[in-house]
Amino acid sequence: MATLKTSVLGIDFDNPFLLASAPPTAKISSIDKAFELGWGGAVLKTITPDDLDMVEASPTYAAFKDGNKVYGFENIELLSHLTIQEWLDGIKFLKKKHPTKVIIVSIMAPVQKQAWQDLVKTFNKSPCDAFELNFSCPHGMPEKGIGMAIGTDPKISAQITGWVMKVAKKPVFVKLSPNVTNITEIVKAVEKAGASGLAGINTVQSMMGVNLDTFVPYPSVNGKSTYGGYSGAAVKPIGLRCVAQMRQASSLPILGIGGISKWQDAAEYIALGADVVQVCTEVMINGYSVIGALKKGLLAYLESKGFESPKDLKNKAISNLSSHETLPKQIKKHPKIDPELCCHCGKCVKICTESKHACLSMEGRKIHVDKTKCAGCSLCSIICPQSAIKMVK
Repeated sequence: MATLKTSVLGIDFDNPFLLASAPPTAKISSIDKAFELGWGGAVLKTITPDDLDMVEASPTYAAFKDGNKVYGFENIELLSHLTIQEWLDGIKFLKKKHPTKVIIVSIMAPVQKQAWQDLVKTFNKSPCDAFELNFSCPHGMPEKGIGMAIGTDPKISAQITGWVMKVAKKPVFVKLSPNVTNITEIVKAVEKAGASGLAGINTVQSMMGVNLDTFVPYPSVNGKSTYGGYSGAAVKPIGLRCVAQMRQASSLPILGIGGISKWQDAAEYIALGADVVQVCTEVMINGYSVIGALKKGLLAYLESKGFESPKDLKNKAISNLSSHETLPKQIKKHPKIDPELCCHCGKCVKICTESKHACLSMEGRKIHVDKTKCAGCSLCSIICPQSAIKMVK
């Protein structure tokens, strides 16, 4: 029988699903409810020194939707509004009530050695399990010279990591930003500075859209807007890419984050090198109860593959990543049309003709494939409304 239990740096997890540092972990009572429902742990909403100014705009959210389906989510919310003492009391309460649940303290401070070390020393005394250094918030905080302003600079990232590691008595994960040209530079810098592990990704800096009547971008804050952090299912490909690059550059443990809404998403992150995963936007859309389907689905998958735990799945896909230059190019795949599924709409012929290769044609009610022209790009199979086209050797 498979189990969802796993361990990272001596920390035991009931299951690999954590709540990410975000609105769902902003309140002690909310985290308590999430633990009751079965989440393996939580990364607290980022804690800062009590004197750091934290005034919110309103509204703070905008969404990329198709009907009721939310694909992407933009957030301009800042960090935690609870005091350090409130968090200390809350962590003590949560650990006493839920001793098996993992609590990771996310922290952020100005680029000042004393500020970072004071936060770490304070929470060293709490029963939390680890720290997460927020070097990657893409909105509000970079204007203060922190957040993403730290995580896009390898020297500053390494410097702060070094400050923290000198005083930390618990494992330290550095949360990385996707808003960089080369994430591996940051990975190598913080690893050299002594980081225990990595976390990624934080949200992608974005602009959701523009109201074409008022010309104010979304979200509109009394007629003005700003760049926000993009999350949700739409950012999963970016998160997977970053986690894969992190794994290729380092053997440190990884907390995988970005667009996880189904158990399959979590499995993909783990297969690319993540040890456990964090979820945010899916909870903001559908609530804490999504944990039931996430756990049930991943456990069934592990059993179907003969894996005993998430550790057996970890890194399974990473060896299949290579450079474009080394991809096998000897065998081309061509489209095969299933006549039972084809609705004879002609969309594949139209798109193939207007896009590049013009290898498809329609003769009566039959699609013909000219393999001498076909490059095997798979566009026809992607746009087919009936899923009637498969790419075969």
